[in-house]
Amino acid sequence: MHCQTIVLGAGIVGVSTALHLQARGRQVLLIDRDEPGSGTSHGNAGLIERSSVIPYAFPRQFGALLRYGLNRQPDVRYSLAHLPKAAPWLLSYWRQSAPGRVAKAAADMLPLVQRCVEEHDALIEAAGLQALVQAKGWIEIYRDNGLFEQAKKEVLGLARYGLQYEILDRGALQAREQQLAGDVVGGIHWLDPKTVSNPGGLTRGYAGLFVQRGGQFLHGDARSLRRVEGGWQVDTQRGTVGADEVVACLGPQSGELFERLGYHFPLGIKRGYHMHYGTRGNAALAHAVCDTQGGYVLAPMARGVRLTTGIEFAASDDAGNEIQLRRCEALARKLFPALGERLDDRPWLGRRPCLPDMRPVIGPAPRHPGLWFNFGHAHHGLTLGPVSGRLLAELMTGERPFTDPAPYSATRFD
Repeated sequence: MHCQTIVLGAGIVGVSTALHLQARGRQVLLIDRDEPGSGTSHGNAGLIERSSVIPYAFPRQFGALLRYGLNRQPDVRYSLAHLPKAAPWLLSYWRQSAPGRVAKAAADMLPLVQRCVEEHDALIEAAGLQALVQAKGWIEIYRDNGLFEQAKKEVLGLARYGLQYEILDRGALQAREQQLAGDVVGGIHWLDPKTVSNPGGLTRGYAGLFVQRGGQFLHGDARSLRRVEGGWQVDTQRGTVGADEVVACLGPQSGELFERLGYHFPLGIKRGYHMHYGTRGNAALAHAVCDTQGGYVLAPMARGVRLTTGIEFAASDDAGNEIQLRRCEALARKLFPALGERLDDRPWLGRRPCLPDMRPVIGPAPRHPGLWFNFGHAHHGLTLGPVSGRLLAELMTGERPFTDPAPYSATRFD
């Protein structure tokens, strides 16, 4: 079997890339060892995050570094055994998080963030997935007056981005989310983002649209990728398949491929967990809510209320643990007392692929003609999947790209 383009990885980034290439006339084969949308694309908080115009930076204040160093915070924890291996990457992340560099990263990422909702909207409509998506935005919750006042000042500094939001005092917040309790003092309701009640289902729906339009999905092993005369080959359940070009959209598994090909991108992994819960009585959350101090999100999902944790620095293949989830769950039960019993047998463990300069890699491989990359979307894979798929498809087909692709070039690490 031979086609024009193979896309490796059927997460939200890979599926979106395949759809955009297909829409531009390419014959595309989508390959993954698992079902579409079963990896990191499945386990997130379900936010199409139009309001995240400032990247998640490494904290630089001494007090914050000291707190995190004690390893007792709910939003970030680390494995002591993994710390020596992670230290060079963390140091690079810290350097890239200087204020001027964060501002440059924000400017570079803005063209992608600005288009994220409209690119999703086009695919949602084409795939008939409107029932999975709501345009209610999400709410940041504050439990400290000082932090709330600081957040309100920071929001004013975002005026140039044209974001829609409402600042809620305690009364307005509890009127909007009547089941919240505890020591909440207020919140910020971000109105531009959309929320997804089944992120994995959304990705599978996009994959279904790809197949409906004539594309093929096969199970196969991206690690078998090899260069041959005239193109590339991959082993699949239906035998060896070939293509003129190949796109690697492998998320946290990207290193397994690019390192074998001689590339040394500084890809780090931020692990995270989720668990679903029932609710007591007729209680429900109307919006996804983020406890800014706890670093977790409670989001209404098709399966129940999903709690997603913040960041865990540990070896990618280490067994999961419940330390961080238990810390967040204790806080969540105070914030949302109607949170009921766990619905999952064990916590879901996901891996976010992150680069220290807070930008993905989108574009051609420097030393391998016909090989393209689209990975490293950190906390915003669901958000940026369709828009980064569009940008890469424009580059691959010679179309004028909607934004300058230079900030996402693989050559920036040379």
